Amino acid sequence: MQTLEQLKAGGLKGAKKLKLACGLTQFPPEILDLADTLELLDLSGNRLTQLPQEFARLRHLKIAFFSDNDFTEFPAVLGQCPQLEMIGFKACKINQITEGALPPLTRWLILTNNQITQLPASIGNCARMQKLMLAGNKLTQLPPEMANCRNLELLRISANELTALPDWLFTLPRLSWLAISGNPCTQHGQVVADLPEVPWSELLLEEELGQGASGIISKAQLKTSSSVSRPVAVKVFKGEVTSDGLPEDEMQACMAAGAHPNLVPVLGKITHHPEQKQGLVLELIPKDYQILGITPSFASCTRDVYPQGTAFLLQEVITIATGIASVAAHLHARGILHGDLYAHNTLVNGTGHALFGDFGAATIYDKADQELASRLERIEVRAFGCLLEDLLEHLAPHEKNQETGLAFHQLKEACLHPQVLERPAFETILAAISQHILA
Repeated sequence: MQTLEQLKAGGLKGAKKLKLACGLTQFPPEILDLADTLELLDLSGNRLTQLPQEFARLRHLKIAFFSDNDFTEFPAVLGQCPQLEMIGFKACKINQITEGALPPLTRWLILTNNQITQLPASIGNCARMQKLMLAGNKLTQLPPEMANCRNLELLRISANELTALPDWLFTLPRLSWLAISGNPCTQHGQVVADLPEVPWSELLLEEELGQGASGIISKAQLKTSSSVSRPVAVKVFKGEVTSDGLPEDEMQACMAAGAHPNLVPVLGKITHHPEQKQGLVLELIPKDYQILGITPSFASCTRDVYPQGTAFLLQEVITIATGIASVAAHLHARGILHGDLYAHNTLVNGTGHALFGDFGAATIYDKADQELASRLERIEVRAFGCLLEDLLEHLAPHEKNQETGLAFHQLKEACLHPQVLERPAFETILAAISQHILA
């Protein structure tokens, strides 16, 4: 991270990236001296409340982060930045976005955990919008002009005050990853199966295994008797609104998912945590399982990335695709929209067996509403189509023209159909794999 002293002394001349977190209450005017080169500006973690009109001089700026500041209004001057396409204002105090404030080239907008009650109609001018993060606000509806955002692929509107989902939402041809839990329109009184209780005192935490937006996962020992214990994984939720939604909704969905060969088994829920936090005890994943893909980059926006040289054998693709389609069918049969069907949420071993996880964006929906159920499932089918497309793009060269590989390409195209209800259901996908592709 650079320093304010470096900036004021002119030591950052020619910089393309600038990150300052030093308790700023005013926008440093020296940043404008970087107008000819600056492409990424990160002023997160300060105490800013506004930006100057001269900010528009940053004509090469593409990415701007202002999370964890004290803004109450989305700065209208950003709408005058000609190249700005990725904007982050997570966990500020924004309650107002004026018309025209959103740059027309915006494709990735993060407004998680604010106090926004209404979106401007001009958001419909953001034709390039691909990723829109709005969880944890006070929205009661979405403007109909958003129907013009035909490139929207990932939408997070969990933990708002939406009483209904607009019909146009299900006409967006590229929408693939949707999170809608924690709204009045998703509260339908469904009873979720409970889990065995595991007192915190019976767990001995060891090393941390990973940390996500919603919680921390650690290896632990679970006491099974006075002298015997077994290794497990423990996820303790942070209790805060995440970019996907509320931790309690994730926990409910994880419990409601039940058992499946391609899901990490959930052993119980934690009780009597010293800080009253919620958590789950999970089966410890064997070390031979590796993450299938890497989370999207700034450039890829909504699509996972893969290490250079990644190549899958056709049999691996078949096994992975079968496992993920099977677990997705299982979840939707239980009325669960996962909302984050991605390679980076999938672990695979040497045989291609997949374990699917991370229910942070999941929604439990009303299966009795058959029209809604069909629409939500087929939005998720497009996410599966994107995963299948990734796998096929990284298929080993000598297997790309095999008849089975070509059949997989046809299945992928069916999953990516621009008309939502023209896509196959997951049970149909499974049947296609077993009856035609594997025949």
